[in-house]
Amino acid sequence: MNPTIIVLAVIIILVLWLVGLYNQMVRLRNRFKNAFAQIDVQLKRRYDLIPNIVETAKGYMKHERDTLDAVINARNQASSAGMAAAANPGDPDAMRGLMGAEAALTGTMGRLFALAEAYPDLKANQNMMQVSEELTSTENKVAFSRQAYNDAVMTYNTACETFPGVIVSARFGFGEASLFEVEEAAERAAPKVSFT
Repeated sequence: MNPTIIVLAVIIILVLWLVGLYNQMVRLRNRFKNAFAQIDVQLKRRYDLIPNIVETAKGYMKHERDTLDAVINARNQASSAGMAAAANPGDPDAMRGLMGAEAALTGTMGRLFALAEAYPDLKANQNMMQVSEELTSTENKVAFSRQAYNDAVMTYNTACETFPGVIVSARFGFGEASLFEVEEAAERAAPKVSFT
C-alpha cells in the first residue's frame, strides 16, 4: 500500500471523527436549550396566572396591599430574569438570576397564600379556586420541565468534560451549562395552594 493513501485515509477518518463529535455537542446543546424552552413556557404560564390571583384577592384582602404589591413585583422580576435566561440558557449568571428571582417569587406567593387562609370568603371564591388549581398544575409542570432540563444539561456537561468530547468542547467554545437548581429547602417546595 502506498503510504500517502494510508496517511490520507487516517486524516479523513480523523476529520470525520471530529465532525461527528462536533455534531454530537451541537445536538446536546440544542437539547438542553429546548428543555429550557419547555421550562420557559411553563414559567410564562405561571406568570400569567399570578395577576389573576392578585386581582381576585384584592377585593377580599384590602388591608394586605403590601403583600399583593410584593407578589406583583416578584412576578415582574422573575419574568425579566426568565427572559434573560431564555436568551441564553447556558449562561450561568442568567440562570443564577432566574433561580434567585424564582426563589423570591415562591416566597411572596407563599406569604400570599398564608394570608389568604385568614379570609374564608376568598377561599370559597370560585375564581380563586380555579386559578389556584391551574397554578398548582403549572407548578407541577415546571418541576417536571426543570427535571428534564437538568437531565439534558447533565448529559451535555458530561459530554463536554469527558474524553473525547473535551477536545471538541475546548476547541470550539462549548462551555459548561448551569443546572436549574433551588438552593434552600424552603424554596424546593412549590407554594401550597389549597382553598378547600
